[in-house]
Amino acid sequence: MAGNIVYFPYETLKKLSMDAFQKFGFTEKEADIIQDVLLTSDLFGIQSHGMQRMVRYHKGITSGLIKIASKGKVVFETPISAVIDGEDGMGQLIGHKAMEMAIEKAKKSGVGIVSVRNSNHYGIAGYYAKMASDQGLIGFSCTNSEAIMVPTYARKAMLGSNPLAWTVPADPVDFFFDCSTTVVTRGKLEMYNKMGKATPDGWAVNKEGVPSTNAAEVLGNISRHEGGGILPLGGATEISGSHKGYGNGMIAELFASILSQGGTSNKCMKDGRSNICHGFMAINPAFFGDPAEIKAHFSTFLQELRDAPKADGQPRIYTHGEKEHESVARVLKEGVPIIEGTMVEVQDLCNELGLDFKSYFGDYVPKAPQTMFKGNY
Repeated sequence: MAGNIVYFPYETLKKLSMDAFQKFGFTEKEADIIQDVLLTSDLFGIQSHGMQRMVRYHKGITSGLIKIASKGKVVFETPISAVIDGEDGMGQLIGHKAMEMAIEKAKKSGVGIVSVRNSNHYGIAGYYAKMASDQGLIGFSCTNSEAIMVPTYARKAMLGSNPLAWTVPADPVDFFFDCSTTVVTRGKLEMYNKMGKATPDGWAVNKEGVPSTNAAEVLGNISRHEGGGILPLGGATEISGSHKGYGNGMIAELFASILSQGGTSNKCMKDGRSNICHGFMAINPAFFGDPAEIKAHFSTFLQELRDAPKADGQPRIYTHGEKEHESVARVLKEGVPIIEGTMVEVQDLCNELGLDFKSYFGDYVPKAPQTMFKGNY
């Protein structure tokens, strides 16, 4: 154990997730898709979107935000595009279905673009983009979410974290870029809240628009819609590039909520519905030339980036995807890192679902900080 972090074997957490999601009411196949999205996040080192989200999904189901029986239906379609109404279903299942459709269209027509409305939180955007690159295609995914981003020069959240993800086949490691358009995600604030730690400067502002390092305060303001929130990628001013994060957040809205005619971020989580929207795209390199030659060309450039002159004191230049690839090997060997505050939630969840916490975690007893914001996430 290191600080507020504990480590557990990947297989232990996979078994727990499979059991829990089937207890939620999902089939074994559905539970496997959902847990794979969550644990892929943890394997990649993105703790904010992994195991710590389990309780959020359970709350969503019990509150009626997430409807287990909803599988999503196609409401508009062409050979290269489609719109899916998620009908308030589980985001991971709706997202998986939409990306599969985009991939099939790209294989036949060169490109597939699918926009989704009326869904729920779907995990990391990169998971769906990776579905395409695993099949030799270029992948893209984005999503909106409940408004947490304070636009440049504003003091009220109007956009979500609105991540964008791209993946491209390459050797020896596929290009994998997954990034929120806010400085950090809401999930990262949740992690600091559970650890009882102050967040770094420049992440968030309170309801008066004043910088705040109090995760509980910011989360509370977001939850109660009292103002404030997380800053766009680039911070608070145009000098630091705030308008770029704000603009990229709008690009996510375009592919997710605008093309699907769904709820924009400021209309998510209202009237008892999530109204979250997603965007997916797959591009077939074969429609531009020999896929193997394109992959080799890109791989050469990536290697040239790695071999570029390094800044003083820096031992290595990474290309996007290398850290995730190396994280998987490390986590499988050392265990999945989980915040103790999350384990408190997992223990409570096990008790509620009738699962034996000890059968997964032995005599381990989690401890939570006393400063946690305990409202809805």
